[in-house]
Amino acid sequence: MALPVLNNPNYEMELPSTGEKIEYRPFLVKEQKILMMAMESDDTSSQSKAVIDIIKNCTFGKLDDKVDTLPTYDIEYMFLQIRQKSVGETVEVTVTCEDDGTTKVPVTINLDEIKVVKTEGHTNVIMITDNIGMTMKYPTMKQILSYDLTKMQTMEGTFGIINDCLENIFDNNEIYDEMSKKELTEFVEQMTTEQFQKVTDFFTTMPKLKHIVKVTNPNTGVENEVVLEGMQSFLG
Repeated sequence: MALPVLNNPNYEMELPSTGEKIEYRPFLVKEQKILMMAMESDDTSSQSKAVIDIIKNCTFGKLDDKVDTLPTYDIEYMFLQIRQKSVGETVEVTVTCEDDGTTKVPVTINLDEIKVVKTEGHTNVIMITDNIGMTMKYPTMKQILSYDLTKMQTMEGTFGIINDCLENIFDNNEIYDEMSKKELTEFVEQMTTEQFQKVTDFFTTMPKLKHIVKVTNPNTGVENEVVLEGMQSFLG
């Protein structure tokens, strides 16, 4: 005799980047096992693959064709929404008090309060001069994992991500959406330090999961505001 089939509830969320409504379900025990195994390892590629596979499964395959091209902040937001309905609405994380830099304090966070924050004034159109600009697209999770983010403030470290995320260069007369790596290198090398900073600012201010928690250091009595950013900060 066949065992009864368990029917799971469906929910709806909006993609932060487009506002598109996405239907989803909680992840199942078999999917949670895969996620736990990935999180227990130090392999960020395995963790990323597990997250993306869970999103694909839990959105009924409707995002299969584009989940790999979505901005990282979309992926992280979707995963936290799915995790919230699967495991629970709160998660306990440990934060370090900034007043002494060493004391760690446990904090319970309501995942429903975690939002994608957009920096005021941020735009994907960067005006290098009054009439020459660049249109950018946001990096995917796969791309983010391949970058050395500690070198983002240098020309060398930024060039690879610029190459991946550049949609076009434009002036008053034309849009240039096809160029060689050599041509892009020469274009970037013509920039002043101030102009190049505009490009790096695009990446450092792009939308991200962000939440501020207030904790009191039990050793000093000082109240701290700790900023949590990115999906890893909210996994417990």
